[in-house]
Amino acid sequence: MSTPTAAQQQREEETGVFLRTESKMFSRAVRPTVGLARSLSTSSQNHAKVAVLGASGGIGQPLSLLLKNSPLVSQLSLYDIAHTPGVAADLSHIETRAQVSGYIGPDQLGAALKGCEVVVIPAGVPRKPGMTRDDLFNTNATIVANLADACARNCPEAMICIIANPVNSTIPITSEVMKKHGVYNPNRVFGVTTLDIVRANTFVAELKGLDPARVNVPVIGGHAGKTIIPLISQCTPKVEFPSDQLTALTERIQEAGTEVVKAKAGAGSATLSMAYAGARFTFSVLDAMNGKEGVVECAFVRSEETECKYFSTPLLLGKNGIEKNLGLGKLSAFEEKLVADAMGELKASIKKGEDFVANMK
Repeated sequence: MSTPTAAQQQREEETGVFLRTESKMFSRAVRPTVGLARSLSTSSQNHAKVAVLGASGGIGQPLSLLLKNSPLVSQLSLYDIAHTPGVAADLSHIETRAQVSGYIGPDQLGAALKGCEVVVIPAGVPRKPGMTRDDLFNTNATIVANLADACARNCPEAMICIIANPVNSTIPITSEVMKKHGVYNPNRVFGVTTLDIVRANTFVAELKGLDPARVNVPVIGGHAGKTIIPLISQCTPKVEFPSDQLTALTERIQEAGTEVVKAKAGAGSATLSMAYAGARFTFSVLDAMNGKEGVVECAFVRSEETECKYFSTPLLLGKNGIEKNLGLGKLSAFEEKLVADAMGELKASIKKGEDFVANMK
């Protein structure tokens, strides 16, 4: 066996550094399910085809990059109304096994979805300063309805992960469109609220001097303003805050999206952190589909847990989507009031989504 050259040794050292860095990055991205090393060791059984609809946008591009980097994905199908061939060509040069293909425009949407097991939908317009998530409704409702229609026709059994806001309405829209086609499965349609959990974990960790990778705060309810309900009382590890600090922390988690919109000063909304959260949720879905046990994520789904038809709670994921809704758990008096205060807005947003589909031509 020949002695390696200095260049080869340097290349090996650089690769080692990259893998260590990558492992750190992805151990969190796939939390709470697997670290990168473990998913690499079982990658022989992972052959998932994943589609990103809205892949050229501010969320879509970094989300597609994170998915391309994962050993859980074998085929990555990228769709948008512009720029997708370029995004796909760029990502296809990355030295990971996922095969990348790009599709552009409505004529190619069906082909993009054929054979997909997971579809992630960040498509739509972002918020600008002064806009609520609900202000996005008219534009994004139409986009989501059209994409859900294409999913119903081309990959009716896929896991559908909706990022497009307002999630409190776009999940009812997706569900109603799937029902029209007779293919609705409530265990396979998810509103991705993971960014609320990621933010809650980060903010709690900052206040308590903890490693955010070891903090887990369930966040229930919906995905807008006061419908976002962080359950600090159920945080692991256990943490406590004086009531004024708890109120301020809760409000910061609820308005964190607006914090980013303001900081970007008209240049968009949360894209990088949303891409990270979207990837984390997608990896959890894929892990569960691959047979990993004990995978739990919160998501906004069809629910019997409250008087709302749709509600986000921790969900045990399995091979066929939701295996068990774990419910709200024990709430503090403060959290019970947050739930009560959210109900009116949440019901109105759900009805708005349902009515939109009912009135579609």
